[in-house]
Amino acid sequence: MKTHTDYLLFETEARQEFVRITDDVSRIVAASGVTDGMVLVSAMHITSGVYVNDWEDGLIHDFQTWLEKLAPAGLPYRHHQTGEDNADAHLKRTVMGHQVMLPITRSRLDLGPWEQVFYAEFDGQRPKRVVVKVMGI
Repeated sequence: MKTHTDYLLFETEARQEFVRITDDVSRIVAASGVTDGMVLVSAMHITSGVYVNDWEDGLIHDFQTWLEKLAPAGLPYRHHQTGEDNADAHLKRTVMGHQVMLPITRSRLDLGPWEQVFYAEFDGQRPKRVVVKVMGI
């Protein structure tokens, strides 16, 4: 079995932003030389996540609206008593998930017809990373 590790770097302009990373992950898979296996895509920060869904602006807006209803910014969360101000970002990340495992078949991501990979930032405007770990034969 071979493995290959790479990183995606982000510093979003907005505090909350959704970034399509399918092409970046596909490029890393192709560079790995793995023809059959899996790729783990995992956010390395506790206020950002990775998820798979449809790439449609209305749906992305719906996610943002829904998450804001579930974990509104600006509430007096207990976490804020520690000097932080980003409890809502932690909660949103927990709902969306922090990593995905994707199949690789014939050296390519084996996604469904509408599936895309996204990086979800909930407390941005500073440097963050996503690890992409390819494993297989």
